[in-house]
Amino acid sequence: MAEPNPKRESESISLLSTGVSIAEAEDPNRPKQVMGFRDLVLFYVITGISLRWIATAAAAGPSSIVIWIGAWLCFYTPLALSVLELSSRYPNEGGLYVWSKRAFGDFSGFMSAWTYWTSNLPYFPAVLYFAASNILFMRQAKWQHLSNNATFYIVFALLTLSAATLLNIVGLDVGKWLHNVGAIAMWIPVGIVIAMGFIAYHRFGSATSFTVHSMIPSTRLNDIIFWSVLTFAFGGCETASFMGEEIKNARRTIPFALLFAGVTVTICYILGTVCVLLALPSSQVNSMQGLVQAVSATATRIGFPGVLPFAAFLIALSNIGAAGAYLAAVARLPFVAGLDRFLPRSFGALHPRWKTPWVALLTQFVLGVVFIFLGQAGTSVKGAYDVLVSMGVITYFIPYLYLFAAMIKLQREPAGPEVIHVPGGTVMAKLAATLGFCTTALTIALSLIPPPDEPNKPLAVFKVVGGCGALLLIGVWLYMSGKRRTLLEPRTPSSGVAREGAK
Repeated sequence: MAEPNPKRESESISLLSTGVSIAEAEDPNRPKQVMGFRDLVLFYVITGISLRWIATAAAAGPSSIVIWIGAWLCFYTPLALSVLELSSRYPNEGGLYVWSKRAFGDFSGFMSAWTYWTSNLPYFPAVLYFAASNILFMRQAKWQHLSNNATFYIVFALLTLSAATLLNIVGLDVGKWLHNVGAIAMWIPVGIVIAMGFIAYHRFGSATSFTVHSMIPSTRLNDIIFWSVLTFAFGGCETASFMGEEIKNARRTIPFALLFAGVTVTICYILGTVCVLLALPSSQVNSMQGLVQAVSATATRIGFPGVLPFAAFLIALSNIGAAGAYLAAVARLPFVAGLDRFLPRSFGALHPRWKTPWVALLTQFVLGVVFIFLGQAGTSVKGAYDVLVSMGVITYFIPYLYLFAAMIKLQREPAGPEVIHVPGGTVMAKLAATLGFCTTALTIALSLIPPPDEPNKPLAVFKVVGGCGALLLIGVWLYMSGKRRTLLEPRTPSSGVAREGAK
């Protein structure tokens, strides 16, 4: 890293006018670099795999295998290649925020971060409720009466969210162990499913007929909408880059960890789905109750019922780890926006002892608590919660449009010899990003289509579109307010200097 120019240390420099994120500034109070290669691989695993999608895919039958492969080719591969090169070009705190800002300016950088951050707010109660439901399978006979107990779900979600927040505030070097343990807990149930699938196949033959006809995806509208669900499952490999300044040798570590974890994610999804279908017909797989039901049915069939409590505990632990990982990564977006003064400066503050963005983490915790109670509220409010979840799916994909567009635009910028490029050079990089952009746009369009059982389809579409529009307008208002704040509060000489070579 180059030393600051002494002649510039006494000057008042506004990084906002240069298009360089203040997150790229030379700052002795920056977060600590604590994430190594092993930590990063496990982080990609915990954020890249959601076990519930294996059961969801298996419930759809053998054609889901082809859809998995299509989603991998058309979305995950372009996404991974784009993240690989962009994180190598610009390994800065904020990741997506920095890339969008460099490509399209302040407004795009803020809006990409805003939509990504807000889309994850409904995620925390959803994943923690899912973990709670799996805990009940540890002592199914005695605890199943809690399955409809709202108090149980609220208390469980509050305790686990509080623990994950505390660990991340104390430090990423502490919080990362929750992510690491969660990733290992993710692998083991998948391994159990794969092993039991092959045992069932060896003893009884395949429970599902894998033929050319059965593997051809249906083109009915409801099934086409399902394609977007499995595309959604492949999101997440961009998250670690949000913590670029906290990763040791990020320019090299992120790409290689991403490649290693990408293979793991793909194998777990596809092979896990195949093995569930080897053990059970798709009609016996409940997509709503997740992988633990498939484990239960398969274990009973092959005579290993004792594995269920162990698998249920690990699935719950993996989801708690995933919540902690997303809590850590997504908090870095309001953190860098706070550094750039588009949010109040408190968001850009690091804890004086632990060097973590504690205000951003606590803000996420408070909003997570709101969503936890919203998710268990009465019918009318619950309906509002469902709309927010649908909005979350759509707003989750808007940042990917920025990411792929930035990948195309930033090919114009020169890159040093240390940058890892997409194989095939600029042409292949643009083609991959274009494919990813088109797939993302199609996924957003499919997500707008209401389910067939929706009684009032126009109203459902209006709620989701109107809600997303309102969310975007709030983001625009926050950006404009922050922009005015930067004009009223000019940056002082002590704010830092831009890194040499950052441009």
